Parts: sequence; C-alpha cells; structure tokens
Amino acid sequence: MKQLLIAERFCLIAHVFSMAFGLAGLLLILPRPELVMSLPPAGQTLFQWGMAGGGVVYIIFGAAAVALYSLRTLGLGATLAFFVPSVFLSLSSELLGTSTGFPFGHYHYLSGLGYKIAGLVPFTIPLSWFYLGLVSYIIARAGVGGGKGKLNWVRQIGAIALGALLLTAWDFVLDPAMSQTSVPFWEFEELGAFFGMPYRNLAGWMGTGALFMSVAAFLWRKTPIKLERSELGLPLIVYLVNFAFGAIITVVSLDSRFWFPTSLAVLLGVVPAIALSWIAKPATGDVTETMPSLDTSVLTAKIPPEPVGVLRK
Repeated sequence: MKQLLIAERFCLIAHVFSMAFGLAGLLLILPRPELVMSLPPAGQTLFQWGMAGGGVVYIIFGAAAVALYSLRTLGLGATLAFFVPSVFLSLSSELLGTSTGFPFGHYHYLSGLGYKIAGLVPFTIPLSWFYLGLVSYIIARAGVGGGKGKLNWVRQIGAIALGALLLTAWDFVLDPAMSQTSVPFWEFEELGAFFGMPYRNLAGWMGTGALFMSVAAFLWRKTPIKLERSELGLPLIVYLVNFAFGAIITVVSLDSRFWFPTSLAVLLGVVPAIALSWIAKPATGDVTETMPSLDTSVLTAKIPPEPVGVLRK
C-alpha cells in the first residue's frame, strides 16, 4: 500500500508539473520565438519535444495518478468497473462524433495528443474522460452520499447528475483553450453559437458523462463505496488543476468575451466541487464530541469485585 501511495503521488506531481510546463510553453515561450532561438541546440530540441508530446504526457500521468488512487481507496474491482465503461463509451462517442457529428457536432482532431484510433481519435482522449470523469463522480458521490456506502436511487441520480455537471463545466474552459487558440488540438467544422462551441457539444458532454457514470453506479451497486472528506484530496486537486489549465489558457489567449463561459464554469464546476468535498462525511478522527470528564478511579472504587464463577446477565 505504501508503494502504491508513493507511485500515486509521483504521478500526481508529474501531472501538475507537465501542465505547468505546457502553460509556460504555450503562453510565455511560443509568443516569443527569440527566447527559443536563444537556447542551445539541446535546449531547443528539448523544448520541441516538450511541446510536441506535452499533451500526451500530462494526460497519461493524470490517468495513472487517478487509477492508482482508485486502486488504493476503492479496490481493483471498483476501479475496473469505472475504467472500462468510461473508456469504451467515451471512445465510442468520440468515434461517432468525429465520423457523423453526433453527439458533439462536426469536429476533428489535429496533432499533439498522440496516436489516433481509427485515424480519428487520439488514444489519450478516452483516458482524459476516465480520469476527469472519475474524480467528478467521486466528489459528487461523496458529497451526496453523506457517508453512506450504498446509495438509494434518489441519491444515485443526484450523484450522477452532479458528476456529469462537474465534467461538463470543465469543458466550458477546455474547449475554447484547445480549439480556438493559436495552438489548437482540435477544431469544429461549424461555428457554434456558444462562444464557438455548438450547444449540442455541451449536451454531448453531459450525456456521455452521465451514461458511463450510470453504468459504473450500476456495477458499484453491491459494493460499499465510502469516501470521507480526508480522502478527497487527490480528486479535488486533479479537478481544480485541470480546470485552471484550461481557464488560464482561455482568459489569457482569447478576448474578454470568454470571461463569461469561464465565470459560468467556476459557478457550475469549481464552487460545487469544493462545496461537495467540504460537506462529505468527515473522518472519524476529525469529529470530537463534547462530554464531561469522568473520574474513572471513583467509578472503579464503587463497583464491587465480581465473585469468581458468576456470570453477569
């Protein structure tokens, strides 16, 4: 277990560092090519490698960190019960979307996110659905569950709806950052009415997230999933860091109009995520009950010794 925790923390740190490197490259270095040219040849090569593969690296480390966290806190069975439907259902939605325009609208992926499955969808995309989907659902479930391992159907629906909302709110800043800046990773083939995004793209995100979260909830129905507030550190960090990555690129690279979707994303994503994490059941050690102090020596003195061989009824 200790080795698992060490590996989990290493992957989380690498995930955050690689995103910070990507931000610095996209926002500080690329707009100033003279800085790149001033580097020695080895530095220029390293920078080019970082820019070419940075998207792949941060997604892989993010998926690894969340997978290790899930193994440690939920177990192998519950992890696979989320991983399999999230990867395969999101990949199916992405392949359908890039082929037909349903459910996200007409779009296609460019380079920078790794090998494309069927020549259409980078292999890293379903991994990103997995790790952001899992942290979104875990945060929602912990907040709605109130410490209950098995949820009734009302709480189940609430957790799925909130988890899908957190996931979709992230897309409010992710899509503009990845499709409308000077270094895009995908592009829409139609001008969307919502700040360049089609409204059905948002509906597709919500529906895809709700679908694989529902499948996972069904597979988890007989497995008690109890996550306390103290165990939500990694999910909340991953959610907030990935949100900040897209939001910073969006507000710095695009015009002031994009403050609206960013603010809306904060309202629908960041605020609920923090609130749900806070109202999750605290660890037993965090709860102290106020009780009058008792002098145990006095109590002991008043209890006569029990005769040998006599059983208390």
